[in-house]
Amino acid sequence: MASTVIGPGITIEGEVIADDDVVVQGTIRGKLTSQDAVIIEAGATVEADVSAASVVVSGSVTGDVQAADRVDLQSTGRLVGDVKAARLTIADGASFKGNVDMDV
Repeated sequence: MASTVIGPGITIEGEVIADDDVVVQGTIRGKLTSQDAVIIEAGATVEADVSAASVVVSGSVTGDVQAADRVDLQSTGRLVGDVKAARLTIADGASFKGNVDMDV
């Protein structure tokens, strides 16, 4: 399976739409949509609304997150925004501020 990688040192402003997994190591501002998984690695910054099949947050997200399946907030993750997903896991040490809607 192919992945789109937004590497460290790269900043994208605008809308990112992908059919494959998206791995964010840099910065995105705007909107991020994937038909598959979105993985926001530690040290990455996303200032955007995120919509995907599943989302893993190890970095920083400011914006609403919507996932068809699940959102996993890892111990290094920080999320400020509303989450809409069937399942949500928040690891010990993670930071979350927002509302959760699990009625998907």
